[in-house]
Amino acid sequence: MKPISRRSFLRGAGGALLALPWMESISLAAGKSVPPMRMAFFYVPIGVVRRGFFPGEAAAEIPKANNVPVKDISWVEQIVGHQKIRWTPTLQPLEHLQDKVTLVTGMDRTFQIGTDVHAQCASCFLSSAEPWSITQSAWPLDRTLDQLVGDHVGKTTPFRTLELSCNSHKDNLESIYFDNISWYGTGHVAPSIRDPRKVYRRLFATQEIQRFRNVTDLVLEDAHSLRLELGYNDRQKFGEYFESIRTIEKQMDRLEKMKAELAEVSMEEPTEAYLPRGEYIRLMGDLMIVALQTGLTNVATLMVGPERWNTPFMFEGLFDKPMSHHLMSHNQRVYVDQLLQVDRFNMEQFAYLVEKMDSIQESNGTSLLDNTLFTYGSGLGDGSTHQYSDLPIVVAGKAQGKFRTGNHLHCPDGTPLANLWLTQAQTMGLNIDKFADSTGTLKLLLS
Repeated sequence: MKPISRRSFLRGAGGALLALPWMESISLAAGKSVPPMRMAFFYVPIGVVRRGFFPGEAAAEIPKANNVPVKDISWVEQIVGHQKIRWTPTLQPLEHLQDKVTLVTGMDRTFQIGTDVHAQCASCFLSSAEPWSITQSAWPLDRTLDQLVGDHVGKTTPFRTLELSCNSHKDNLESIYFDNISWYGTGHVAPSIRDPRKVYRRLFATQEIQRFRNVTDLVLEDAHSLRLELGYNDRQKFGEYFESIRTIEKQMDRLEKMKAELAEVSMEEPTEAYLPRGEYIRLMGDLMIVALQTGLTNVATLMVGPERWNTPFMFEGLFDKPMSHHLMSHNQRVYVDQLLQVDRFNMEQFAYLVEKMDSIQESNGTSLLDNTLFTYGSGLGDGSTHQYSDLPIVVAGKAQGKFRTGNHLHCPDGTPLANLWLTQAQTMGLNIDKFADSTGTLKLLLS
């Protein structure tokens, strides 16, 4: 294969502002260098319906009321250690990716009495500070894991961390504690971006270019000479990458047009309630993946929706009108079927992103997923009981071979969620022996 000179590369890509993925033909890249480790989070609000998510709980009684603790679950096989994953209705979208994921159960967080349950479960999910250890706040909220890891692995990336949210509503029904999982420190939120167009412009700085023409048209024209010198595999990758960017642009345009049309119609709910939920989540996820793929950042968080926010969303393919996830969760006996559908819907979006990460090849032949810790989770173990025990957690990615995948790890009762965060932090290269209320690492999670 003919290597491409520095002059040729700069002439072909010099006018482009769009970050490029790794391509083996370009001699500027370090041949078979080890790709960087990445970390990403997919946060689901309001917990899950336990009987649909957790293996062995299908026969569990549907909770009668809110705030009823579910601690005695004797009908569950409490086998500490590794098991085969039993694919429950909510987990089934991941079944074809079973070698890429690990189900982690039995992990708890401590609720600090005196503050709202939903605010704590979102804002403190990635900090899990010991109760009453933070004196300047009613929440046990400290600098979150993603920010600490970003300090370590984000020194050479344009963005140390990237915070995204899929809450398009502007009615601000709750405080920032219900709608953010990333925090610089106590009382200092790392504000998330909710508009896909703003994410795109922040990542690719295309505001000026878009006054004249579509950014991908400009990049393709400017990089035409470079493309002619690429090898066959890289020409394929080049085309696929720019097609994915085109798709993102078209999807943004489609959603913006839909929003404009809906704004002209008189309706009870805000316009944002009618935007297709799955399309919105996948679009934000696609933008997150592009940022990770091209080295714009190594750490990202994606919050699927806000906690305790009664404004409805349009879950396309499930219901014929917008529905409020939170209001349904308060009456699980009536809405259990609908809630199970929402849980599976969210898992389908996570599975889509896991599969996409797995399809992206890195410089040494591994996939983006192989070099990423991508964690699905919620701050509640059940949306109806508001329990902080037995949280639903799935970890995707092998962390460059450091993590075991393809099984179900059940932890001893009372294992702090911070033990998982400590394990991930150390895997990402942080030299720490404690994080928040951790009591140790999850050695069984490591290969």
